[in-house]
Amino acid sequence: MERVTIDDIDPEPHPMGVNRERRNVSDALGAEEMSAVHYELEPGESFSGGLHTHHDQEECFYIMEGVATFEHGTDGEETKVEAGEIIYFDPGEFQCGRNKSDDTVVGLALAAPGSQHNWEDLESFAPCGECGEVTPHGVEEPVDGFTIFCKECGNEMRLA
Repeated sequence: MERVTIDDIDPEPHPMGVNRERRNVSDALGAEEMSAVHYELEPGESFSGGLHTHHDQEECFYIMEGVATFEHGTDGEETKVEAGEIIYFDPGEFQCGRNKSDDTVVGLALAAPGSQHNWEDLESFAPCGECGEVTPHGVEEPVDGFTIFCKECGNEMRLA
């Protein structure tokens, strides 16, 4: 059994700079079969770098304070999730949660199986400089930043 207080976990901002207050609970607990990350999102911040899916993980977000807005699917549909509510995404379902309000959002992201991503099973939608449109992108395992690549043309983009 392990136990931890959220305030005792050092914050690790998202590598893409989309949030500043992200605390990896599963690492602090030594969890290997599930992921738990605590977030405090200021207005304009998001849980992740953009619309994406984990083909290898199911994921849910419990909103503890505020109202988060989740874009899901690939048609721009949005759902607001209020404090005390939880939203679930199947493996392969595209989603991105953001704080579009004027207040802080506090939430807990839970995913299983595994506490770490299989980067080959992560896919995002992003603008491609070569294709000139939003296309599916793969993500290479981050080493000093992210490299995403267009699955249509192979164009790579490095994010520090």
